[in-house]
Amino acid sequence: MSRFCRKTLFFVAVSGIAMPVFGTQSFPTTGPVVSGSRAVLHLGWASAPADAPLAVKRAIWAGNQLRWKPYRYGGGHRTFFDRGYDCSGTISYVLAAAGLMRSPISSDEFRSFGRAGRGKWITIYARDGHAFAVIAGLRLDTTEWNETRPNRHWAPRWRGSYRNPRRFKTRHPVGL
Repeated sequence: MSRFCRKTLFFVAVSGIAMPVFGTQSFPTTGPVVSGSRAVLHLGWASAPADAPLAVKRAIWAGNQLRWKPYRYGGGHRTFFDRGYDCSGTISYVLAAAGLMRSPISSDEFRSFGRAGRGKWITIYARDGHAFAVIAGLRLDTTEWNETRPNRHWAPRWRGSYRNPRRFKTRHPVGL
């Protein structure tokens, strides 16, 4: 087992990240960190880059919380704390954890969120019916999208793979 893997597993065990914290209804304030300016994905867990602003780190740690949640259409719309999440509920949750949003919004509303274009740390891709984000180089998406073989195994998860943003509006939080 690599040194990185041992450190990550130790951190997860000690910090209690492996257990969902939704009973306390709070966003995470700590989580795994790696050196550099790009997030790292290992065994489904995203580690935030040390060089990222705290808001970006909190968004990544919040995304880690959702990896235990199932996909649920409309999940995360009425409240940030839900039993399941759809695409816009997932993105709303991580942006709220970062302090960038006060209430959840739909994928359609994400088409006008923040500023147009790609962000330095966080980019949101939205169209009517779907939204996903790329945070510090990792994609947070509810679809297991592959251009050659899309499937229906949906749930909030980190992805290391690229997704073609064709037909999506590209937005980013101001300053990030």
